Amino acid sequence: MKTTLRARLIYVHDPMCSWCWGFEPVRQQLFRIVSERIEIKTLLGGLAPDSDEPMPISMQLMLKSTWQKIQKTIPGTQFNYDFWDDCKPRRSTYPANRAVLAARMQGLAFEQRMTLRIQQAYYLEAKNPSDNNVLSKLAVDIGLDVLQFDTDICSTVVERELNQEISLTRSIGLNSFPSMALETSAGIRRLHIDYTNTKNNIEQIFA
Repeated sequence: MKTTLRARLIYVHDPMCSWCWGFEPVRQQLFRIVSERIEIKTLLGGLAPDSDEPMPISMQLMLKSTWQKIQKTIPGTQFNYDFWDDCKPRRSTYPANRAVLAARMQGLAFEQRMTLRIQQAYYLEAKNPSDNNVLSKLAVDIGLDVLQFDTDICSTVVERELNQEISLTRSIGLNSFPSMALETSAGIRRLHIDYTNTKNNIEQIFA
């Protein structure tokens, strides 16, 4: 199938998804290469809803194991395991999702900058992006108007947008992270993600 100008690449992610972090180098290459030929629509999937409860030890061990698996599967991926000792982990990624949306409101370029800054803080610097005070500091790092950011991240506008994007991703069956699909007049075709080979991802898009 030849893609047309009306085709659109849909990418679904969560800024605190460890597999999304592993995919980030290839994703950046992929977006740079295909963006001149096809529209790209990025959606937030909302991995884990708001929670103030400490993460159970069993889940912490499972996530540590996932990090180790990613490092074996995607060579070069780095994780700072000090996070598990230095922070108080919660299974709550919605705050980070809202931060990306609040950043987007100050300009589309800030969306990817905030996503990457959250990933760096979480996986390399052992900071907890489940906390709004951490997210405010990251907003400063990427040059956002932090007062506006702090207002927007708690706004009904951002909350509504997050709910809409989560609902949309679920409705089209893209409920794992990361996910990619090609949308054309023929419908939506889910793509297999190659975490280590940009060329394989490109060939699927323009097959």
